[in-house]
Amino acid sequence: MPKTNVYDMSGKQVGEIELSEAVFGIEPNGAVVHDVVKNHLANCRQGTQSALTRAEVSGGGRKPWRQKGTGRARQGSTRAPQWTHGGIVFAPKPRDYSYTLNKKVKRLALKSALAAKAQDNNVVVIDSIKMDSIKTKDFAGFLSAVGAEKKALVVTAEADQIIVKSGRNIPGCAVTFANLINVYDVVNANKLVVDQAALAKIEEVFA
Repeated sequence: MPKTNVYDMSGKQVGEIELSEAVFGIEPNGAVVHDVVKNHLANCRQGTQSALTRAEVSGGGRKPWRQKGTGRARQGSTRAPQWTHGGIVFAPKPRDYSYTLNKKVKRLALKSALAAKAQDNNVVVIDSIKMDSIKTKDFAGFLSAVGAEKKALVVTAEADQIIVKSGRNIPGCAVTFANLINVYDVVNANKLVVDQAALAKIEEVFA
């Protein structure tokens, strides 16, 4: 069973904890993680891009010159795609890029992402992530103390707006909650900084 150290917010080691074998001890499945990240990014797309086809561009109703005898190529409209101000061939239109994946696939991908982080020693467990007031400087100091100053994903047990607002202005830092953790955020972060109570919730749900 994998083990990791437990730290306080000052970076001092206060204990050791065993990680769940069913979550952090599995063999990571890279193909499934790739599928879920791709699905996440597709679902995030707005799909609002739009351009006009030749049927939708205004003008171009008159034939620019007669069919024969001019020495030039025949043209039927000044709004054909080869003309400046003409329509777009196969113009993009608003569409929905989202699609669904099986729950088992998403579950395996999250466990794989967490296991990969644990195997690379990039999981930092904190005994309790608490702040009395919104202080970005103090939160940045906390991340630096635990060695997670670059691209950290901070996971708390419950929604804590003080933590969220303290971390939102730090470049590369993201704050989420145990019930909202997703594969993309885990893969995108260099370090996973997780509250001990949040860790217990994650293991309870996914073990």
